[in-house]
Formats: sequence, C-alpha cells, structure tokens
Amino acid sequence: MSKKSSIPGLSFSPNKALGITNAKRKVAKATGVPTSKSGRRAKAGKIFGL
Repeated sequence: MSKKSSIPGLSFSPNKALGITNAKRKVAKATGVPTSKSGRRAKAGKIFGL
C-alpha cells in the first residue's frame, strides 16, 4: 500500500511521469482496442453480443 502524501490533492504517478499512460492511450486510439481489462471485456461483449 502506498504512503499518503502530506498535501491533500497532490499525488505522483511514475507511469504518468515516464509517459506510459500517454503511450497506452495512443495505442488504444490507433488500434481501437482498450488497454484496460474492463475496457477489453466490454468491447468483446459488444462484438460477440455477450
């Protein structure tokens, strides 16, 4: 579990700082396939009518 910041509303994300979040977003937009597990499940459900 991560340690809470002493300043409310201030947080740090290593993924965001390294550009991983933006890269995943670009891939998802280009391919049309979501990168999150729930997003992939929803897309598959729409395609297969589940």
